[in-house]
Amino acid sequence: MNLRPLMLCVLGLLLALPVAYAETAPDFALRDTANQEVRLSELKGKVVLVNFWATWCAPCQVEMPHLEAMYKKYKDQGFEVVAISTDDARTGSKVKPMVRSKGYTFTVLLDKETEVVTQYNPAKTLPYTVLIDRKGNVVYRHSGYTAGDEVELEAKVKELLGAQ
Repeated sequence: MNLRPLMLCVLGLLLALPVAYAETAPDFALRDTANQEVRLSELKGKVVLVNFWATWCAPCQVEMPHLEAMYKKYKDQGFEVVAISTDDARTGSKVKPMVRSKGYTFTVLLDKETEVVTQYNPAKTLPYTVLIDRKGNVVYRHSGYTAGDEVELEAKVKELLGAQ
């Protein structure tokens, strides 16, 4: 009996089914503004929002207060915001004073060599946001910021926090 037609039929049906593709978030270790090393893998078990930004990026500056509000609202539910500055050596000295003056309480890391941003966002567009589920999988990516983007982002965070 020739099973080839049956196998091709089954394969065709399987390919037609919607598949949720989960990409494992590349691990990284960077220093924060207090020069302490932070490793992404240490946050496994939490919903993590990774946001790439720079002090000179105007849309980043508009988006960050929304990230702070979201962080304060959901941090007790296992939510972390990791803001990764892509400022280079020339503008890197502005990161810590800006974070302090704005009162941001989420984790701020420094990627002066742009090694991590290149792993997640080779085009290096800013701001760039990645949501990582509790299992360490990238489940959402968003490039740029337009007023209202935070509403969709918060809905996705709430969904992930509810999916234990």
